[in-house]
Amino acid sequence: MTPRNVTHASFTITRHWPHAPSRVFRAFADEQAKAKWFGGPPGWEQHKKLFDFREGGHEYLSGRHANGMVSTFDCFYHDIVENERIIYSYVMYLDGRKISVSQAAIELSPEAGGTKLVLTEYGDYLDGYDDKGSREHGTNWLMDNLGKSLEA
Repeated sequence: MTPRNVTHASFTITRHWPHAPSRVFRAFADEQAKAKWFGGPPGWEQHKKLFDFREGGHEYLSGRHANGMVSTFDCFYHDIVENERIIYSYVMYLDGRKISVSQAAIELSPEAGGTKLVLTEYGDYLDGYDDKGSREHGTNWLMDNLGKSLEA
């Protein structure tokens, strides 16, 4: 029987990009722009996708990793202020097992000819899932991919 427990963690990631907040916001709000940076690592194969970026909207992305593991991101948007803020919550699953429930806030502000992005996430890791910092590492990897997509 799986032990029932919750481990809490939070992290903040800051990035500075030489692009207007509207361009950075578009990378989250536009389905084609987001597809350029948001997905799995090399060898990951997308299975199902839903993209409804709006307050009350739902985003869903599921796929299989090269090692056969299936990961699922199931997200709901709670607050969106164009070019300034995105607040959402999401549940992550590995092979159909719920491993975490998180809330995240993305804040965008103009700064020195570009944009400052601050992403703060609070996560609840469930029933023995030991994150060991992998969520923060993965989110940093996604923000690096976002930065590369802005340069393209």
